[in-house]
Amino acid sequence: MLTSDPQARQAGHDGPRRPLLLLIFLFSGFAALLYQLAWQRALFTILGTDIASATIVVTAFLLGLGLGSLLGGALARLAPAAALALFAAFELALGLFGASSLPLFAWAADRFAAISYAETASFSFLAVAFPTTLMGATLPLLVAHDVPRSGNVGQSVGGLYFANTAGAALGAFAAVTIMFGTFGLSGTTHIAAALNIVLAAGAGALYWHSRGRA
Repeated sequence: MLTSDPQARQAGHDGPRRPLLLLIFLFSGFAALLYQLAWQRALFTILGTDIASATIVVTAFLLGLGLGSLLGGALARLAPAAALALFAAFELALGLFGASSLPLFAWAADRFAAISYAETASFSFLAVAFPTTLMGATLPLLVAHDVPRSGNVGQSVGGLYFANTAGAALGAFAAVTIMFGTFGLSGTTHIAAALNIVLAAGAGALYWHSRGRA
């Protein structure tokens, strides 16, 4: 049966591409958890492994994700048509940061070794808050892209959140059972960075395809 609802036609038109979008976000969550666990271990070598150090790292992650959610929501409202392109740009930025993150942390360990703990903690906090802000922005951006196509806010939010959470769970499992032991911290972060860049390319291709068929 034909429908005159433009939103329904768009949902059907873009339907075959939605599984790819969910797959991209699943692997985005996978890479994010690889980073989280690798960065925690790397930063503990700078800050130590006491309760205060763990609190600084975890707080930076949570604050960055919260700020990123606000940022992503604001960008999605300002430029909803470019939400997928912005997601691709954020994934690319994450990949570039991730590839250089461990050398940056190693430099910080040498640079701040003889400086106050407060300055060391401040650097570590900012170094984690920046990429996690990018991570936090990804969900609202993809929701802004997907809702006009699915025609259902709950379906878009639920599907994307599930895919990302499932990817994060897989990333946590893979990191502690396989990747750290096989590739080490450096190899694991480089795998995550390469994955971000591939995801950025995939999202960029979807964006240009959607523009061509709009």
